[in-house]
Amino acid sequence: MRVHVFASGSGGNCLLLENHDTKVLIDAGISKRRVDAALKSLGCTMGDIAGVLITHEHSDHISGLETLVKGREIPVYAPHTVAARLCGMKPDLEDSIRHIPVGAAFAIGSLGVTAFHTSHDTDESVGYRIEGEGVYAHATDTGCVTEEMRAALLGADTVLLESNHDEEMLRCGPYPFYLKRRILSDRGHLSNAACAAFARELAGSGTRQIILGHLSRENNTPAKAMAETGRALLGTDTALYCAPVLGCLTLEVGGSQC
Repeated sequence: MRVHVFASGSGGNCLLLENHDTKVLIDAGISKRRVDAALKSLGCTMGDIAGVLITHEHSDHISGLETLVKGREIPVYAPHTVAARLCGMKPDLEDSIRHIPVGAAFAIGSLGVTAFHTSHDTDESVGYRIEGEGVYAHATDTGCVTEEMRAALLGADTVLLESNHDEEMLRCGPYPFYLKRRILSDRGHLSNAACAAFARELAGSGTRQIILGHLSRENNTPAKAMAETGRALLGTDTALYCAPVLGCLTLEVGGSQC
């Protein structure tokens, strides 16, 4: 099982997860050109994709979705409220959308997928725990670590976890007060400090790889995010990575090769 992170951040989010012959995308917030190029570099195309899992309807997660699936029989998976929003925003997607449960597993090829709620300023947003030859869990766009999220992420082999902002940079930065308050709220985005605290908990549960994702371009740096969570992981066997804004980060998930 492998994860290939194409992009993670306010400028766009998209990754590929593959297990044996099953390949799925999580989010489609970058251009079709970029997705096609990334897939080509891995020796595959959109024709190999078994589905696209959507976390929520904000543009940095869906901006490329319509053109990616246009003319192809590629299902788009989303929980009920997110699915309804997608249909309203992009009516041409209606035939492609598949409503999925939250908290109950369903199958896409060789993958078992379970959605769980995150805490964000939209009517519904989710992360995903995905099981194949390994266990991958994905959680961005959340203002806090909820118990539902904690239960879904603990014990996963590899976790992509939001490390959106450095609180001091945000508080002293140029954002207007209302936006700072939104980001710092329990329905905003996870800070470096909150990410680091939970990363230590993940390491204790058996997680062996953590990818820091959805870093703010204005209120964070990879160095700050890596340093804070790196300190929290001292003395553990958990490896730490930072998701790229451009390019591709590829990691094996679990102990088995695909």
